[in-house]
Amino acid sequence: MFNSTSRPLASRRTVLAAGGVTTAAAALAACSGGSSDGGGGGGDAPAADFEERGPITLAKGKDTTGKLAEFLETWNSEHPDEEVTLIELPESSDEQRRQMINNAQAKSDAYTVLGLDVVWTAEFAANQWVVELPQDKFPLDDLIPATVTTATYFDKLYGVPFITNAELLFSRTDLLEQAGLDGPPETFEEMYAAIETLQKEDPDLLGFGSQYSKYEGLTVQAAGLVASAGGELFDAEGKPHADSAEALTGIQTVRDGFDKGFIPQEALTYKEEESRAAYQDGRLAFLQNWPYVWALGQAEDGSSSVNGKMVASLVPGFDGPGSSTLGGLNLGVSAFAKNKGTAVDFISFMVDAVQQKEWGLATAQAPANVGVYEDADMLEAFPFLPQLKEAIDNGASRPAVVQYGEVTQAIQEAVYACFSGETDAEPAMKDLQTKLTELTAQ
Repeated sequence: MFNSTSRPLASRRTVLAAGGVTTAAAALAACSGGSSDGGGGGGDAPAADFEERGPITLAKGKDTTGKLAEFLETWNSEHPDEEVTLIELPESSDEQRRQMINNAQAKSDAYTVLGLDVVWTAEFAANQWVVELPQDKFPLDDLIPATVTTATYFDKLYGVPFITNAELLFSRTDLLEQAGLDGPPETFEEMYAAIETLQKEDPDLLGFGSQYSKYEGLTVQAAGLVASAGGELFDAEGKPHADSAEALTGIQTVRDGFDKGFIPQEALTYKEEESRAAYQDGRLAFLQNWPYVWALGQAEDGSSSVNGKMVASLVPGFDGPGSSTLGGLNLGVSAFAKNKGTAVDFISFMVDAVQQKEWGLATAQAPANVGVYEDADMLEAFPFLPQLKEAIDNGASRPAVVQYGEVTQAIQEAVYACFSGETDAEPAMKDLQTKLTELTAQ
């Protein structure tokens, strides 16, 4: 089983100076794991037949962009005997996962192509709810390697990356100057020192914020912190290492930030939008979040206090820039679907560079296709793409485990207890190690 958790990036300052963005950014498909329901029961899936062709369906979360309908219209006009019908699932990824599991457990052919959160690969593959895909049918060499890893289970391909994502650090350029920095901080130590300097002049400045509420975003933070310290929550064999020295370093560093006031207590309630609002209102000096916040922060309609004062860089680490946990959406094929040959061709169409560029420009969601990151039109619309590409290349994965719902809940409970001061890092992570060992031994 592949694991895309990476070591810290080499110390290199790659930043993006504040500037205009002509395309409005939307929240990128980021993170949300499944709940703990819907265990096993997949088995007895029919053998994959990639010769069968005909109409298919695409089951994915609600498309709020309108661009997907254009893609389907293009495909259907060129393939009148193999039309794709969209089945829009709820916006909540938990509800999407639940409906897909119900469909699989009923062995229904209602869903053909599935829009899968990147953390569902192990669960859906192990339960034989999706089929192994023929790698030679897709332009995998044109896709970012780290994204392909998220769709792989025990060296086999069960999905093809459509969109991806990674978090960035957003800093206030005016405050960097006040703190005596010539660019964004690369490490937590450097960032905390800057906050300490700034808070002496402005005690009301909140410092640093990210997503520390008890939800899936906290698992995203934990995985990234451990990877930034040089470790991994789970190794390539699926064994947990929550009590490793690297894990303790990552978790303790954020706990220290809370204890010393460099991270505000209100950050314990932050999800994506709460943290963005605090930064955009000028209350935070530094924000770790998904790239969608860039255009909102640069808005010129009076809604942003940081317009013209933003800079984007890689998230902070320890010996240098850190690792962001990857988000995104992969396209898989239901084991119980008909016309899998058409499904394979349709997925290949969706991840082609033409569609990837159009999707990126229209939706501000990060494409999985490598070439799109060097496209002039994309760079003009989203000048932070070089930083985002580097973050994705060196991204960390959330645990690739079959029991993901229970695992992510255990991680959230332990990490939140530490960050909130309920318990110290070492006992919290030792207890987490015990729970994860029990869960993955089932």
